[in-house]
Amino acid sequence: MRLHGTTPQKTRHYGFHSTLGHLKAQASPQIQAQAATGVIKRLIPDKAELFQVTVDPRLGPVGKDTFKVLKENGQDRVNLVGTSGVAAVWGFHHYLKYYCFCHVSWDSDQLSLPEKLPPVNITVTSVDRFRYYQNVCTTSYSFVWWGWPRWEREIDWMALNGINLALAFTGQEAIWQRVYLKLNLTQTDISRHLSGPAFLAWLRMGNMRGFGGPLPNSWHSQSLALQHRILARMRELGIVPVLPAFAGHVAQAFKRVYPNTSLTLMADWNHFSDEYCCPYLLEPTDPMFKTVGNMFISELVAEFGTNHVYSCDTFNEMTPHTSNVTYLSAVSSAVFSAMTDVDPSAVWLKQNWVFVHDVIFWTTDKVKAFISAVPIGRMIILDLQSELYPQYKRLHSYYGQPFIWCMLHNFGGTLGLYGSVENINMGVFDGRSLENGTMIGTGLTPEGINQNYVVYDLMNEMAWRAEPANLTEWFSAYVRRRYGTVDDHVNKAWQLLKSGVYNFTGLRKVRGKYVICRRPSLELRQWVWYNTTELAVAWDELLSASSQFHSAANYRHDLVDVTRQALQVLGGDLHNIIVSAFRKGNLTNFRQNTQLFQNLLNDLDVLLGSNEDFLLGHWLEAAKALGTTASEKQLYEYNARNQITLWGPHGEIVDYANKQWAGVVSHYFLPRWSLFLSALNNSLATGIPFNQSHTAEQIFKEVEEPFTLDTTVFPTSPQGDSIAIATDIHARWRSHFVARRPLRRFRHYRGRATLGIFPPRSRVFSLNTEVA
Repeated sequence: MRLHGTTPQKTRHYGFHSTLGHLKAQASPQIQAQAATGVIKRLIPDKAELFQVTVDPRLGPVGKDTFKVLKENGQDRVNLVGTSGVAAVWGFHHYLKYYCFCHVSWDSDQLSLPEKLPPVNITVTSVDRFRYYQNVCTTSYSFVWWGWPRWEREIDWMALNGINLALAFTGQEAIWQRVYLKLNLTQTDISRHLSGPAFLAWLRMGNMRGFGGPLPNSWHSQSLALQHRILARMRELGIVPVLPAFAGHVAQAFKRVYPNTSLTLMADWNHFSDEYCCPYLLEPTDPMFKTVGNMFISELVAEFGTNHVYSCDTFNEMTPHTSNVTYLSAVSSAVFSAMTDVDPSAVWLKQNWVFVHDVIFWTTDKVKAFISAVPIGRMIILDLQSELYPQYKRLHSYYGQPFIWCMLHNFGGTLGLYGSVENINMGVFDGRSLENGTMIGTGLTPEGINQNYVVYDLMNEMAWRAEPANLTEWFSAYVRRRYGTVDDHVNKAWQLLKSGVYNFTGLRKVRGKYVICRRPSLELRQWVWYNTTELAVAWDELLSASSQFHSAANYRHDLVDVTRQALQVLGGDLHNIIVSAFRKGNLTNFRQNTQLFQNLLNDLDVLLGSNEDFLLGHWLEAAKALGTTASEKQLYEYNARNQITLWGPHGEIVDYANKQWAGVVSHYFLPRWSLFLSALNNSLATGIPFNQSHTAEQIFKEVEEPFTLDTTVFPTSPQGDSIAIATDIHARWRSHFVARRPLRRFRHYRGRATLGIFPPRSRVFSLNTEVA
């Protein structure tokens, strides 16, 4: 890495150029430069002419992206030179961040460039070959309802952050429809197999089928057209798109059409009923495996072309029917051969989640058998949650296969301030320092986006940093960029957030299921890993700066988010008080705090409704907009509502992808809690024992399922002044952070040595378990 004219550090040679060297930009330098210029014009149209872009693949070392940014005193133009279009845009973003103190995020930007652009002369080279982006679930949790304008913005964001390897999974169901028809399945068979838009990720991984469908033909035509635009833009910029491959799963009708084929019925996933669970898995030794795999890749490449990287997962959260290592090796070999029969230059990119999810089954010998069946260097492993559960040490740097150090961060796209900045800041370098290591990149693999921007900003910088950042300084600089100026109050707030909510280092699996968002129960537990008093002080400090940042969109977003977090914590505390009062039979205390709890949820909904980024209406209207008929709009709205609530017809994964959005709080969370609290009140008043099962069934029938079928229209524009609302909430709720018993303390460890995480290091945190 060479930064600001410093000498580049020596980096270890990774010996994969012969197998991965062809995974690079294919468009001409002129086309890439033109595409890079387009990104700049879309971001800063009024000043785009001040930036000159050149693409020169010879600028830096082979296999690494390099950018050079030059502006001399007395000159008006900034010259950007990159080894690819992505590298040039990456350099542009670097200049915006560190010389103009600007900020670009998924939702909103701060682009107050100085009147006279500052001089610069820097050259930066990436430490690794790849910067990867996306989880296979992101397509469903975040991208599912996007049209081209939002996709264009996302691809711009990728390039600005140097991402040069990204999933491109849109449109594959249209390809499967063609393949299945050629294999003599009927349209009815296909319609029963393909799930609805919001659940396609899990159809693709063989976890489920059919739910939320059928997919209309209009969906296929829209998706094909959109995928062509996505791929064209990625390729123009020099981003290598990763296409889907055949994992071995086929529709249940396959058994009827090909009765002599060797098939294994997949186990049920998360207790989905027979109607929606269990596609078949073609046995790798059956000749039809090769036939189907070749047909799919051939049809895919004929439609979209290829950059020779493919991704699929055969056993995602599914245990193979045998632990025989020969069988596991055969499956892997068959999947890879289905790619290389059509594309001899194919490389298989594979998520490691199966090895994390079931470490009991996937012992080292089984993992080795599976991944070693593919020639070394022809499989890239995504170490999917390296910030908490890295596997590269346990699995001996994947037995020679190259891997990418990834930050997963969130599940289901649930909201809540959260991150592991210390682990990120140190862990990437831990991966790079492995003796005989095979790390070839860094990656972002969140299940959902549009949240916790600071964590993603930091993680993206690990691609060029040669050593860990000073996090205190880094957070101060981040705040300046995000808000456009320096302020002691906001800096103090963010330093507290840095050491608290953004410094999770434990082993508990993060699923975003905070008390207020969960199906009501007496057994729920408040979960915080940080000192909530510090959160309250951060809230104080952030609000204290409201007069200075009143018109700053990023500040308003963050104030709403931190206020939301405070109410989330207080909601959990109130739940503890309510449960305690119920069990003690204290009706007066119970009713008093029940009213407070419901008031809190009402306040939360009003708060969220005041900001553009926390509105249910956007999600629902985007879904309906893709429908071409009334029935399609109704189907898509059902998909959108079900995914963020019940996640399945009967709540099979209820609340997994819950969202703290205005509209969800008022029409889903609050009615559930009101019904539950009413049942508790009746029990206290009458002496009749509370029946949790009966109440849960009542909640399902009267709130949860009706919400998924409802067609209420929700606002797509914010209502009210976020700062005024947050100020009012702070005035009424802030004192509740004071009236608590002494904090109980516990020890938390950075890692688990058995999983190859960082060496255990004790650290004391405060855990608030109850309120007086």
